[in-house]
Amino acid sequence: MDLGISARSALVCGASKGLGLACAQSLAREGVAVTMVARGAEALEAAAAAIREATGVTVTTVAADITTSEGRTAALAACPAPDILVTNAGGPKPGDFRDWDRDVWIAALDANMLTPIELIRATVDGMIARRFGRIVNITSGAVKAPIDILGLSNGARSGLTGFVAGVARKTVAHNVTINNLLPGPFETDRLRDTARQWSKQTGKSEETVLAERRAANPSGRFGTPAEFGDACAYLCSAQAGFITGQNLLMDGGNYPGTF
Repeated sequence: MDLGISARSALVCGASKGLGLACAQSLAREGVAVTMVARGAEALEAAAAAIREATGVTVTTVAADITTSEGRTAALAACPAPDILVTNAGGPKPGDFRDWDRDVWIAALDANMLTPIELIRATVDGMIARRFGRIVNITSGAVKAPIDILGLSNGARSGLTGFVAGVARKTVAHNVTINNLLPGPFETDRLRDTARQWSKQTGKSEETVLAERRAANPSGRFGTPAEFGDACAYLCSAQAGFITGQNLLMDGGNYPGTF
């Protein structure tokens, strides 16, 4: 399927590795000019070079922390009028809520709720004026099925979800959609970080924890970043203009609910 977004421009956050990188790769394969933002300059440049070689599209890099005002300013200076925005920031560390003070909570809200909202605020009116916009927020499957050791993520990302639910119904009349992608267990560094935490709590080895999680998933495996990236690309497509305010859960069927 031709997704109809060739020659569009995208700003992709957290794009040097994992799910953010997968989204940048999938969009680039569709002919989208991509601005990639991440904190680590070396990994970011290597990822961008690989995408340029594989696709031939224009790839711009911004080594910055998107969760800071300075980082957002730098990103928007490099890509001031994106047609596509993919928000993404590393999730807060797992742990026990008893150990989290106000500063820890504010940092989680800044990264996983307020940063996406700031980026939407900075770009959505331009999209509306151009009559095309696709915004995808990478959140977490924990929004639907909270994980006890990920309380910071559960709270911050749920706040973003509530915000998007309202604004997405206002922008869609202008062909600007806003949706959330909710990853479950994907083969990423984040997955291994969580497995290490479970390993410490249970006394099991990290590999045992990972094997048990694979076996417990209805699919019998973890997701691949490429699958996630392609789902993101579809939500950004011309054909997806009637999908807005939705939470697409990608978890291999792990969530047991009907709705």
